Amino acid sequence: MKAVAAPLRYGDIVVGDVYEFTRTITPEDVMAFARLTGDCNPLHMDAAFGRQSAFGSTVVHGMLSASLCSTLIGMHCPGRDALYLGQTLQFRKPILPGETVIVRGTVIAKSDALRVVTVRTEVVRGDDVCITGEATARVLE
Repeated sequence: MKAVAAPLRYGDIVVGDVYEFTRTITPEDVMAFARLTGDCNPLHMDAAFGRQSAFGSTVVHGMLSASLCSTLIGMHCPGRDALYLGQTLQFRKPILPGETVIVRGTVIAKSDALRVVTVRTEVVRGDDVCITGEATARVLE
């Protein structure tokens, strides 16, 4: 994994490079996301409802967890000079409030003509890959 001390230049990004960070998603994060988006589904907000669900608990909004991919692209790779172009997502396992995840990006392709990088994105909890996808971003430097 590479540490990011300064914005990356397109030429410094190498296929195979891995960037990651850790984040605990708190119940307060879930509440703030619900207020921001208006998604107050009881599966996310109501403890009694969550206990009776298949998950036995409330769960973090999938898009809240997936939004951490924006942090990956905007702050780590490519970083400050990134223009986010697209993101695919597959939600595989739920994340519960209070759990810690690793958000990981692996550079899988570059287009020199367009200055675009493709990054495989994963949100991982322990041994479980909870969210997978691919992000594309143009480096504007």
